Amino acid sequence: MTEDFLHYVWKFRLFDMNDLKTDEGEDLMIIKTGEHNSHAGADFFNSKIKIGATLWAGNVEIHLQTDDWNKHNHQHDKAYNNVILHVVYDSGDNIIVVDKRLIPVLELKGKIKRKIWDNYEEMIGNKDWIPCEKQIKTVDRFTIDNWLERILIERLERKTGEILTSLNQNNNNWEETFYRYLAKNFGYKINALPFELLAKSIPNSILAKHKDNINQIEALLFGQAGMLNDDLNDEYYNRLKKEYEFLKHKHNLLPIDESLWKFLRLRPVGFPSVRIAQFAQLINHSSHLFSKVLEVRSTLELSKLFNVATSDYWDEHYTFGKNSVTKSKHLGKDFINNIIINTIVPFLFVYGKKKGENKQADKACRFFEELAPEKNSILTKWKEIGIVAKNSYQSQALLELKNEYCLPKKCLTCSIGNKILNRHE
Repeated sequence: MTEDFLHYVWKFRLFDMNDLKTDEGEDLMIIKTGEHNSHAGADFFNSKIKIGATLWAGNVEIHLQTDDWNKHNHQHDKAYNNVILHVVYDSGDNIIVVDKRLIPVLELKGKIKRKIWDNYEEMIGNKDWIPCEKQIKTVDRFTIDNWLERILIERLERKTGEILTSLNQNNNNWEETFYRYLAKNFGYKINALPFELLAKSIPNSILAKHKDNINQIEALLFGQAGMLNDDLNDEYYNRLKKEYEFLKHKHNLLPIDESLWKFLRLRPVGFPSVRIAQFAQLINHSSHLFSKVLEVRSTLELSKLFNVATSDYWDEHYTFGKNSVTKSKHLGKDFINNIIINTIVPFLFVYGKKKGENKQADKACRFFEELAPEKNSILTKWKEIGIVAKNSYQSQALLELKNEYCLPKKCLTCSIGNKILNRHE
């Protein structure tokens, strides 16, 4: 038995509600179980309990045993003075007194249906990819879709906090904050950190001063990336290197360490050198980029906005000084969709919420529905067990479900888990 399971049982009244009595033998009626509290303080707020002839309103605390109250030092915390009922699995012989008031105790031992606990133990104890892998196909799609919709909002709100923190650090400069997040996502997971550090090392305001000169923008970005420190017999490379030396001193810049960049096991088109060249073109073609993003009405318009290719040099190179087969290096459809999903949509959602412009938040969710689901190992596994994402709206929710619920085995707070646990037969 666990406290989390008791919270679940209490919240959904999954115990025998007939002839309830306190440890003192008084009749007890549950009017309202209360609001589950995941922060400091009592476990449930705003509960309503009738004990004898008296109606009580206050908080409910839940433990495995009565003496856990003192073990958790609640007797020294005034936040627990408003507890009206102590719910425990096994009451024992201990009593709890707060402000000379005896806290009534409800014991749940013998009142919980064994099948519910067995279902929970089976899910939590297995080593499947997700706890309910063997049972999830029995859950109706309506329940799954509704839960995915709620989880997507949770995912967006979680990202909202990250963006707002960064926005505050950037003095509420939306363009600078967007520029940094965009750079981070240009690196995908493997080069996210060096791309983020690159953007921090050279503010968007400096690049904006050179936005009409692609040679200077490339020099600034490659130089700040630490990639212009070699001696190469390459005209393009040396031109950037010379330009960077001038701009570096002009703007008092400090480059990041070149060793941060990862090339190993990447397809050549995904090399950070190619991504930086594409990023430079985006900066060159789109000043006030976030303002333009706010104006677009569809993912098709966004795709056109981000449809850039590298400068001519990179048509025949993946790294400096090494020729390759000629190939134009546009940002691909999947890459642009990834930018829309992981940068643009969260920013539109945050901007809409912060500015009170619901049309931007609604547009963010609509963009999710317009895009095809992503392709990765997690979504492939979901498909194998019978859960197929219809669009990026659902694929993002499935990623959140796997990482935030299934991995930590939070089945008790998952609607899909609840559906399975509540099967008594």
